[in-house]
Amino acid sequence: MIYLDNAATGGFKPRAVYESLETVAKYLSANPGRSGHRLAITGAKIVSAAREKAAETFGCSPDRVIFTKNCTEALNIAILGSVTRGCHVITTVYEHNSVLRPLTRLQNIGLITFDAVAPEKDKPLAAAIEEKIKENTTLIVLNAVSNVTGEETDVTGIGNIAEKHGIKFIVDGAQAGGHIPVNLKRQKISALALAGHKGLYGVMGSGLLLIDDDTEITPVFTGGTGTESFNLNQPLSYPERLESGTLNLPAIAALKEGIDYAAKNVVNFGDALFSATEKVITGLSEIEKVICYSEPNRAGIVSFAIRNMPSAEVADVLNDEYDVAVRSGLHCAPLMHKFLHTEKEGLVRASLSVQNSAGEIKSFISAVQKISKY
Repeated sequence: MIYLDNAATGGFKPRAVYESLETVAKYLSANPGRSGHRLAITGAKIVSAAREKAAETFGCSPDRVIFTKNCTEALNIAILGSVTRGCHVITTVYEHNSVLRPLTRLQNIGLITFDAVAPEKDKPLAAAIEEKIKENTTLIVLNAVSNVTGEETDVTGIGNIAEKHGIKFIVDGAQAGGHIPVNLKRQKISALALAGHKGLYGVMGSGLLLIDDDTEITPVFTGGTGTESFNLNQPLSYPERLESGTLNLPAIAALKEGIDYAAKNVVNFGDALFSATEKVITGLSEIEKVICYSEPNRAGIVSFAIRNMPSAEVADVLNDEYDVAVRSGLHCAPLMHKFLHTEKEGLVRASLSVQNSAGEIKSFISAVQKISKY
């Protein structure tokens, strides 16, 4: 199969990821940080090494690296733990439901209000966001890369605006991690949420929330941490403040290796994906009935539609007749599709990895060309 669904879950994993996952699952079924025996201590050392690697890569303190089961959980912890009653939040129409649904729920219960900013023709998104700032605005939350089109957000510019106004800045890095350099310190990010199983080459069930030293987040979950066990309140110190329950040690061990692999190659891989998406977009644009909604990008995302053909039908034919895996529909980003006027049928999203060959790209374009003639 030609796998072009990497924005959902990365199809390729480096050998070190598989080996660490297998080793821990086979030989280290012990709870890190919960006991003093050799196996538990070894597990705790693996977790600590993973924190160090994530902190080094993304620019925060190791104790401010929080392990989650996915990016959605990380975003919920960050958002729900950062808002206060009566505050105003700014986001954008580019966002995934992992941002929009928490904000909508908070607004529905009367805790916050929020604005979803749309880009304007002659105005940078950062400027449009700054215009929406009110006296009670305390939080800006948005993605670094659109999961629909692959378009990059001006995270640095918006981070500077947030810092200037004393506003916390949460970034959804689900599609950015491993594809483009992201750094909390340099980009003035308060909290960064990452998916472990996409561009970071980890496995499903892994995610990260990284927090800068000046940001405090109220715990959403409380429970056992292995520390301060006689204290009925959640510990105040990080990472225990935001990590309750048994950690996913096999996935964390694999994620450490994935981050190491991605960090060493992020610039080269980003350049390669930019070139690959350029080839795909050029090829698709030459097909009469195809409309492309992406520009060349470092995240490997190309979304398109075939006129008068539902996106789900296109994806089904690609799967059934050409053995090509893509994703169709609204991609959990309803406001983006409304902005693009594609909310009725959605879009087909082909998301590449650097492991996709020139031959696979050529076969995919040829398949779309044939389907467009149905």
